[in-house]
Order: sequence, then C-alpha cells, then structure tokens
Amino acid sequence: MADFIELRNMGLDPSIIDHLSEILDFSEETTEKTHHVPSRSYLREKRAMAATPADVKEYPNAFVFIIDVPRLKSDQLKVQVEDDNTLVVSGERKREKEKDAGVKHIRMERRLGKYLKKFALPENANTEKISAVCQDGVLTVTVEKKPPPEHKKPKTIEVSVA
Repeated sequence: MADFIELRNMGLDPSIIDHLSEILDFSEETTEKTHHVPSRSYLREKRAMAATPADVKEYPNAFVFIIDVPRLKSDQLKVQVEDDNTLVVSGERKREKEKDAGVKHIRMERRLGKYLKKFALPENANTEKISAVCQDGVLTVTVEKKPPPEHKKPKTIEVSVA
C-alpha cells in the first residue's frame, strides 16, 4: 500500500490508483469482494479453441462444421453433444516418440497440443442424426436439420341441433 501512496505523491490520479489497488489486492484478508481469476484449465481451453480453425455452413437440410485437425487420426478425435445443444469437437496431438535415441529437434513449428471447438446448435438441429468424417487433416461434422413442423389443417366440428 505504501507504493500506492508514493504514486499519489507523484501526481497520479487517485481514482486510478484506488481502482488498481482493488484489482491488485494481494492481502490475505478475506473480504466479501472476490476477484475471479480464470483457472489454468479454462485458459488452456480458450487457447485451444482459438487455435482450432473452423468453418460452419448451412445447407437446406443440414449444418456442416469443417474443422482443421492436421495429422490427427480418427481415433484421436472425439465428437460429442453436451447439454442437448452444444457440439464439442476435441482431440490432441502429442509429440511422437522418437525411434532413435539421441534425436534432437532443431525446429518444431507444427502444432502440438489440444484441439477444441464448441458450437451452439440451433433449435432445428437434429442431434440424433450427426455424422463425422476425417480426411486429409480436415474433420467434417454434419448435423441434419429437423424437418419443419407440419401445418395442421383446421379440424371442423359438426354442430348438432339440440
């Protein structure tokens, strides 16, 4: 806190200092205000989602999700539906075990790590009819659309004489 007082004495706006003091409060006291810090797993998930490129297309009868997953095999990929309307595509590319002892990497530019993408599915997506095909490092997930509801014809009730 003494450092903040010194900053005030240097002519900085006290409201900014107070705000910074709240944000950077390292005191061990527990207060009613808690600063939510994202967990490491959340940050890893966000990075994986940002690093996984995808395209989404809508056709008359289906939604198609095209995700780049270079060098991943189909058994390294997982396609799931969570919470009834979230399509989750995940996978992981790990470092290949070297066959020769003493191999030293000079350069490593190809991406290692987790691949992750989440998509909120529209109401008319049929989560019972989903297919996934991986070819040449591209995963294509097709989610069929539910047929539009049929318009019911009006029902005529015969009126009888009492």
